[in-house]
Amino acid sequence: MSTGARVDPRPEQVLDHGFQLVVGLEVHVELATATKLFSASANRFGDDPNTNIDPVTLGLPGALPVLNRHAVELAMRIGIALNCTIQPSTFHRKNYFYPDMPKAYQISQYDQPINIDGHLDLPGGKRIGIERAHLEEDTGKSTHVGGSGGRIHGSDHSLIDFNRAGVPLVEIVSRPDLRTADEARQYVNELRAILVAIGASDAKMEEGSMRCDANVSVHRPGTPLGTRCEIKNVNSVRSLGRAIEYEARRQVDLLMAGDTVRQETRHWDETDGRTHTLRSKEDADDYRYFLEPDLVPLAPSAEWIEAVRGSMPMLPAARRARLGEATGAPADGEAIMVVAERGQDDYVLAVGHLGGDVGRALVHVKEAYAEQGPEPAVPAQDLALLTRLEVDGKVTATQAKTVLAEMVLAGGG
Repeated sequence: MSTGARVDPRPEQVLDHGFQLVVGLEVHVELATATKLFSASANRFGDDPNTNIDPVTLGLPGALPVLNRHAVELAMRIGIALNCTIQPSTFHRKNYFYPDMPKAYQISQYDQPINIDGHLDLPGGKRIGIERAHLEEDTGKSTHVGGSGGRIHGSDHSLIDFNRAGVPLVEIVSRPDLRTADEARQYVNELRAILVAIGASDAKMEEGSMRCDANVSVHRPGTPLGTRCEIKNVNSVRSLGRAIEYEARRQVDLLMAGDTVRQETRHWDETDGRTHTLRSKEDADDYRYFLEPDLVPLAPSAEWIEAVRGSMPMLPAARRARLGEATGAPADGEAIMVVAERGQDDYVLAVGHLGGDVGRALVHVKEAYAEQGPEPAVPAQDLALLTRLEVDGKVTATQAKTVLAEMVLAGGG
């Protein structure tokens, strides 16, 4: 019985005229804490604008930050899940002015981030390096009214909501190891699965709790890497792939016309399927980083790190491997990828423990349980019985499929 085609890693993407794509991703993840990174205001999506604010959030004179211990622990969980080294770290002020940044600086980590030198393995096996995963505070949210595609250019006025300002973030910076838009999509999907599994974030791109910027460049193999452009406003995995593919084509067209690629930040416009110049790309010196004088260095003890490590759940890749071993299906095949993403792998294994055919259970769950959660309405023992009837030849595969569909509709056995 087929359990899904194997997902093979794609070769490096060679663009027109022999150019090769190079991509690095910066993923900003809002942490699942009850309160903000440096104050006691609520970290909660969907509240009325400017209700979760306080003197620290607004940068009022004399207001001092107090570091959220739970945010540090979640940052360490992310570092452990991404195979990083956890090290002593410091906080810096990143200085720039924008209306959604009330202090005119952002508290972030600069040259001593908490997590460094990790990696994430894609389902097909390719390893993507993680340069760093550092703590910082989020900005407020600007809504530009009257412009095209939510951009400030052409807008009549802007609305600012400071509820998000000060929400704890971890920025996960990959090395430029991605070579296709599909690899970038796989990376974000796998990262999101990890973040949800470890309880660090709900990672909902549609709500902004996971946001992705893509650094895109092109070059010919054997030549130095090209000038990169950063793409912002990518709010879905599908948009990420489209934005990368468009930007790669744009850069190749420029180079073939004898022009140069400028280092800049570009805005992805979902409506016209193109990137547009937002601003010239800043370097670190432009932000005039200096140590945050109101926060001491952060140095988690070895005991604390090991306690966090000991509390880690099984990661998605390990869960897929376990299910693959039990069913004989490829761990990166479609059936296992789908079932594990829904969190239904424990259920499939339970069918096997109850004497059912786990391979058939995998296929049935993939096909019939799309609307079910990690704990499907049909008891595992009922599906185990159905697969035994199928193995014994008392029902056909088609009959079993029909019976299971009726059981799902009935809400159980």
